[in-house]
Amino acid sequence: MIRSMIDDDILTLEEVAKYLRVSERTVYDCAQKGEIPAGKIRTSWRFKKSEVDKWVNDKLASGNLNAQINTIHVQSVLSSQRIIFLNNLSKREALLTLAENLASAPQIKNRQELAAEILKREELMSTAIGCGIAIPHVRLSSVTDLVVSIGISRMEIQGFNPMDDEPVRLVFMIAAAFNQHAYYLHTLSWFSNRLKNKDLRASLLSAQTPQEAYDLFTK
Repeated sequence: MIRSMIDDDILTLEEVAKYLRVSERTVYDCAQKGEIPAGKIRTSWRFKKSEVDKWVNDKLASGNLNAQINTIHVQSVLSSQRIIFLNNLSKREALLTLAENLASAPQIKNRQELAAEILKREELMSTAIGCGIAIPHVRLSSVTDLVVSIGISRMEIQGFNPMDDEPVRLVFMIAAAFNQHAYYLHTLSWFSNRLKNKDLRASLLSAQTPQEAYDLFTK
């Protein structure tokens, strides 16, 4: 039985693979090459969770996260049912509407907490990242696994105050379990990097159905 990663700071190779959502072979290869902090007990690799988290943070900050590690399986975190069109809404209305949609996912166990924490996070600092995109995100103990909802607006969403002054029209809401720090960062990075593509943003804004938008990420 796999030990709880919350209670135990020393992880096995299998636990790190589950934590990072990659194959055990990928973790093994990274450990063998010295690309990820690890140590050996006899013939078995062991990893300190705090060091794995720091390694992920450092790699993301430098833009050097291994592409193999940074792969996100979109089908496991997003469905076409969690892509909705938001029109003529304020920031607060857009966030609450998207939070309600996200709460329909079985991974969300407390929809009231989700909505409240999303709004609280937004009050601290705008989640607009430029290019007409906002990525509101939270980690909660009431969430069992990472899940994503996307809002596409035909009109400008007022209130995000983006630094580049380009009005927000695409909102990607991410909720993760409290112990999914690394995977949470991977997902934020993956969506942020993909959305730098101007053609992808334009295609999302012109999508006529949720399925069409979903296909842009999965095909």
